[in-house]
Amino acid sequence: MSTKRQTVVDMAPVLVSSAMKRVERTIRVVAPKDVNLTFFGESGTGKELFARRAHMLSARRRGPFVPINCAAIPESLFESELFGHERGAFTGASALAIGKVEAADGGTLFLDEIGEMPLPSQAKLLRFLESRKFSRVGGTKKIDANVRLMVATLRSLEEDVRLGRFRADLYYRIQGIPIVIAPLRERRPDVASLLAAYTVHACSRHDVEVPRFSRDAKRALLAYEWPGNVRELRNVVEMLCLLRAGRSVRIQDLPDAIVASRPGERTSSGAATDASITFSLDEGYDAICRRLLDHAIALENGSPAKAAARLGISVRTLQRHLAAHGARR
Repeated sequence: MSTKRQTVVDMAPVLVSSAMKRVERTIRVVAPKDVNLTFFGESGTGKELFARRAHMLSARRRGPFVPINCAAIPESLFESELFGHERGAFTGASALAIGKVEAADGGTLFLDEIGEMPLPSQAKLLRFLESRKFSRVGGTKKIDANVRLMVATLRSLEEDVRLGRFRADLYYRIQGIPIVIAPLRERRPDVASLLAAYTVHACSRHDVEVPRFSRDAKRALLAYEWPGNVRELRNVVEMLCLLRAGRSVRIQDLPDAIVASRPGERTSSGAATDASITFSLDEGYDAICRRLLDHAIALENGSPAKAAARLGISVRTLQRHLAAHGARR
């Protein structure tokens, strides 16, 4: 088993957020059924990882998992990449080439960023999905291929259909079971578990000693928004494991973007984000509570849920204190 596939099998179960537990339950239900799956989510959320997870839990697990990044293939080469070509089919085709569809026979074909597929190739993909037969570019022989289709997109295919960028008939043909992968910033509990899992994996892969994360460094990593999602987290962890192997990871060892976003820094707009606050006993209990609540909400850009989490109380308790002490909402 390749390192990449092993990563997929090991990482999915460590996700602990309620959103990812729902995804895992859905995949366990639908993976054994030979139906199309459509993964929705931002770039870097791990759509391909979950597609591989579904493949490994299916009856096709012994067959190949063949991914195609539709955004990375030039339009002129797309049909050849998908279906292969015969020798002499076009200039530079000096030998027969097997396409991704043929390579995926008996397994799963995963089309990432399918919204980027050129319209002419969409028509040919639809024809294949209807008949399960295709011809290589430059050939006439019909070839059978038994594949399960999984696709992923980071934008609305319905909107692409409305704008004429995606064929409506193909959209309805591939729709299948929708699975939404939430961005990492919306599933905070997963950050700690992924941080631990990727640290172990990276150190094992590179045969280096596991680093120790200082309290400040770990706090900054857990508080970071991770705009690049799981992909960004994995790359940062791998870098830290290589550069700080067997040593302590300090706050200054983290990427500048993570350091700049940690509590106690200032935002680009200059708004104060200092988590510290001082009180005078002369202020009185109500005034202290009011300032504390106002400050927590300001630190979290007006989000009651995040302010409550920072204070270690429930949102309902926060709202009750807001009403009782007259703090600004």
